Amino acid sequence: MAITIKTPEEIEIMRKAGKILATVLEEVCNKAKAGVSTKELDIFAEELIIKMGGKPAFKGFHNYPATLCTAIDSVIVHGIPRNDEILKEGDLFTADCGVILDGLYTDAARTIGIGEISPLKKRLIETAKTAFYKGVDAAKPGKKVSEISKAIEETINEANFKVIYDLTGHGIGRSLHEDPIVLNYYDGERGAQLKPGMTIAIEPIFAVSTHELKTLSDGWTIVTDDDSLAVQYENTVLITQTGAEILTEL
Repeated sequence: MAITIKTPEEIEIMRKAGKILATVLEEVCNKAKAGVSTKELDIFAEELIIKMGGKPAFKGFHNYPATLCTAIDSVIVHGIPRNDEILKEGDLFTADCGVILDGLYTDAARTIGIGEISPLKKRLIETAKTAFYKGVDAAKPGKKVSEISKAIEETINEANFKVIYDLTGHGIGRSLHEDPIVLNYYDGERGAQLKPGMTIAIEPIFAVSTHELKTLSDGWTIVTDDDSLAVQYENTVLITQTGAEILTEL
């Protein structure tokens, strides 16, 4: 799939979709308390997206059955919300969500602690945010996508965590997944050149002690191969004339 440069009209729609998504994720995180099921959060997110004029981007994508992807502790990505999955004090919880508005897509994820969490979990969350913003700082027109990857990997390595090599960021806009791939590790001065009008999902994904993953029997849920903790932080980002604009933050 070719890299798409978005028109000013498309960018404005993506800004609106991004604000819907940012609002939904903020509200989901506010509701994510001990005793709440991930399915409750999923239903809430879907209803709010529709109420705000959007459409869930994940539901039905390759037959995925939910609006949110939820992840607790050693689940990395693509956990399916369940009625019998109840959040508890101390959990490391990720909500990943996408919104479609007028045919254009945005994608974002937040990882939070449920109640009081361990120092290690706090450090994972802070490192994920730092890695994301370092990636955004490196996202400048004329630079290679690999500069984003390098900034993310350096931040993760400095914290002595492990990049999950097989999970990446991606282009987004006219579809949920577009070119270019945005690696979370540096693979040399290769890849696409960043240009104004490109929209990409930057999403550091890493674990405490492994680079490797495995997929559970449901065919969706991806976990660390050693059951160590994992974290994700993601936003949809627009490349501008001078740098980058985060579309999925309030």
